[in-house]
Amino acid sequence: MYALVDCNNFYVSCERVFDPALNGCPVVVLSNNDGCVVARSPEIKALGIAMGTPFFKLRRQIPLYKIVARSSNYALYGDLSRRVMQTLGYFSPDMEVYSIDEAFLDLSGFTGRGLLEYGQKIRKAVLQWTGIEVSIGIAPSKTLAKVANHFAKHSEASGGVVELTSPASQARALAQLDVGDVWGIGRRLGQVLRRQGIRTALSLRDADEHWVRKRMTVVTQRTVLELRGIPCIMLENQPSAAKSIVRSRSFGRPVRSIDEMREAVAFHVSHAARKLRSQKLLVNLLEVFITTSRFVERRYSNGATIRICPPTDDTTGLIKHAIGGLDRIFRRGFAYKKVGVMFSGLVPRREGQGLLFGRAQRERSERLMNAMDTINQRMGEDVIRSAAMGLRQDWQMKQFCRSPRYTTCWDELLVVY
Repeated sequence: MYALVDCNNFYVSCERVFDPALNGCPVVVLSNNDGCVVARSPEIKALGIAMGTPFFKLRRQIPLYKIVARSSNYALYGDLSRRVMQTLGYFSPDMEVYSIDEAFLDLSGFTGRGLLEYGQKIRKAVLQWTGIEVSIGIAPSKTLAKVANHFAKHSEASGGVVELTSPASQARALAQLDVGDVWGIGRRLGQVLRRQGIRTALSLRDADEHWVRKRMTVVTQRTVLELRGIPCIMLENQPSAAKSIVRSRSFGRPVRSIDEMREAVAFHVSHAARKLRSQKLLVNLLEVFITTSRFVERRYSNGATIRICPPTDDTTGLIKHAIGGLDRIFRRGFAYKKVGVMFSGLVPRREGQGLLFGRAQRERSERLMNAMDTINQRMGEDVIRSAAMGLRQDWQMKQFCRSPRYTTCWDELLVVY
């Protein structure tokens, strides 16, 4: 038995936790550089404003409907997500964090305890402890739990929790769900299935599984079995090891200076290396890439790949390699829109092969990186950083509407008078 817990309008909900005046107001959260809408409150959806709408197209509607716009505040969203997942872990020993705002809980052994009531208890605790409202779907397979969550989110009468444990309740729900809305099907495969007369999730469930496997894929066959309540997609308690780490952001303005480009590369390497160390990984290959806007007349993009030997997670050494790669591909006279770095060829730290006579140097690097990470974790992001990252960082992306980072920055803590 599984429960899928999904945060409602997560980015908007995070903004409302520390600013209750936003409750009931139409709120949008914007993408990098305040480009387009990436999250909408129910009030915005009721106005017919679509996901991905460019922000400049809302200029006339903002005063008319009193729309509140917020820049993406990833530090706040990430920290509140961590708190939500921590709360959910209290209610089940086995949990899979599926995304920043979704998690599967294993409720095996809870079947005799009133699953609907237990779901309401989870929902109430998450709201009370974090301020985030969630919807919960409970069913004997992960795909059915997704279906249950869909109805929990869109039905006010459900109270935010829907249980699909009986064959009758499953059939009623699947009959109302379009086949394209089934987890793992999607728009394109949904069109193929409709041409075969399979229009609802119920008709997909009742389709001949051998025909499905012959005409579709084994993944679609598993979906059919999941819709029948036969679990084929197991819970992933441990996140799989990353195959690559990419760090890149668009500039807040066009950048022409090599010095500013070096600062941005050092910034991205530093943050990627911190993530590398948190996952206890080392990097073998480092790629630096740069590009201008695709809407300008003079366009240019390029990349450089550097092999790291021996593999490392040391920020200082990685910045040196990355800046060397940048210097090789940088061309003067262009207005650059974006720079980024990608770590690949990742290996567990315990498997990394070091230099034969470099043990003392490696140990010194580990102590330094541990000290930096510990201080930054306690005192705030980039309190201690490489000088190569610069101080002003005028190239940073535009966030004119960003709310304070209430839970991760000492200077932006909530003040109560």
